[in-house]
Amino acid sequence: MDFSKRLDRFEDEIFASLQKKSAELEAQGKPIYNMYIGTPDFPVQEHIRNTLIEAAKDPNNWKYSLRDIPQLQNALIDYYQSRFGVTITADMIQSCFGSQEGIGHIGLALIDEGDTVLLPTPCYPVFIAGVKLAGGEPYYYPLDESTNFLPDVTKIPEEVARKAKFMIVSLPANPLGSVGTPEIYKSIIAFAKKYDILIIHDNAYSDIIFDGVTGGSFLAYEGAMDVGVEFFSLSKSFNMTGARVSFLIGRPDVVAAFRKIRGQIDFGMFLPIQYAAIAALRGPLDGVKKQCALYEERRNALCGGLRSIGWNVPDSKGSMFVWAPIPEHYSSSMDFCMDLLYQSGVMCTPGASFGPLGERYVRFALVLPPEEIAKAVQAIADSGILNAKGDNK
Repeated sequence: MDFSKRLDRFEDEIFASLQKKSAELEAQGKPIYNMYIGTPDFPVQEHIRNTLIEAAKDPNNWKYSLRDIPQLQNALIDYYQSRFGVTITADMIQSCFGSQEGIGHIGLALIDEGDTVLLPTPCYPVFIAGVKLAGGEPYYYPLDESTNFLPDVTKIPEEVARKAKFMIVSLPANPLGSVGTPEIYKSIIAFAKKYDILIIHDNAYSDIIFDGVTGGSFLAYEGAMDVGVEFFSLSKSFNMTGARVSFLIGRPDVVAAFRKIRGQIDFGMFLPIQYAAIAALRGPLDGVKKQCALYEERRNALCGGLRSIGWNVPDSKGSMFVWAPIPEHYSSSMDFCMDLLYQSGVMCTPGASFGPLGERYVRFALVLPPEEIAKAVQAIADSGILNAKGDNK
């Protein structure tokens, strides 16, 4: 049969060959250091697990939920007030099955075919996929070394800004590890007001920021509520990736539009998961801070370790990722990833999968303990891949 031309908007999965080769090497008994999938390896806290188990014992909780229950809305309202100093109300909240699903679908409520959307590059791939799914046209604003991998709205041409419907901002950034500043957020809000652009802020990593900096919410800045919404996720702070719990929070009209789209395809979040989310938001929360410190230890082990063997990888400022420039004798991030896997057993993600400016980089996920990271660093050193000479790959 002839399939939808919509499929032509998307590239084939870039990870397939990497996965296959990894499985082959593992079957041969070669040690594999998997640092390419951003899934936390820390356990979900016991009180969250127990809450889900107890809720699942109630037969009534296996029916359609149809909505976010008031207890969950109130828990999120209280959390945003205490954690971020942000006052929100129930009409400013809509759950979704993870920020990936939410960002993938929100464009269907906001744009029409051919509308312009401002996207960072490099960026998490669903930012691009969501715009293309809705028929929008991405305009990529660069995040590079010249701006410390932070947005600079002054570089967006005025004729583009006047056409743009919304702009996605992601800080701390995946895959870059850059962290926003008050000045950056203020400039983005002023830009959005000037050109009547909606800001969608991806706030998945507010609890994983290093070097004594405390993460916050975009909505805490003056004027943000007028121009924006943000996705807040329980996946990384509470290690609930498989539960798929995220929320769109902010301007009621945008949240209502998103809710209308979701109402066409969904009957609500499984109630035991909603109760588990309440337990996470209500706390205790001390484990979240301890976990951030452990991520920082891993950041130090990887970035410091790689620099010690001659690979100049800067420290990530936040998120659970490290963004590393590939050696100069490589031009393809995929080729480098494959060679790195074969020669050292270390798996990372090719930067090309994160958009137009990602090609000469790779992303590492901080999903191994420091002692395993040290072994991975040593395996890279022993492979000699950083010192290879010859033609570009």
